[in-house]
Amino acid sequence: MIAENTQTQMRKGILEYCILSIIARDETYASDIIAELKKAQLLVVEGTLYPLLTRLKNNGLLTYNWVESTSGPPRKYYALSPEGRKVLEQLDTTWNELVFAVNTAVGKNK
Repeated sequence: MIAENTQTQMRKGILEYCILSIIARDETYASDIIAELKKAQLLVVEGTLYPLLTRLKNNGLLTYNWVESTSGPPRKYYALSPEGRKVLEQLDTTWNELVFAVNTAVGKNK
């Protein structure tokens, strides 16, 4: 039970970073973000993703664009704002520092 809780917290902690990284590649539709996260075994449901996307947008890190769809209603495509790109660069640096620190602490950097 303790390990599962820690695993969940670790995944939550990196989810925003992963979402920003996925969106940085190209304008992205929410279901494509979910597919990428599932492919990476960071299973996320829409009920988790949409509030995160809204928060990132409200914090000025994302913009969105409505695109007409041939198979239904218009789709909202997300992109990083200039501020989002700056934050992602900072998170990239932090991630690399954390990977080094954890690998050193657990004895993988010898």
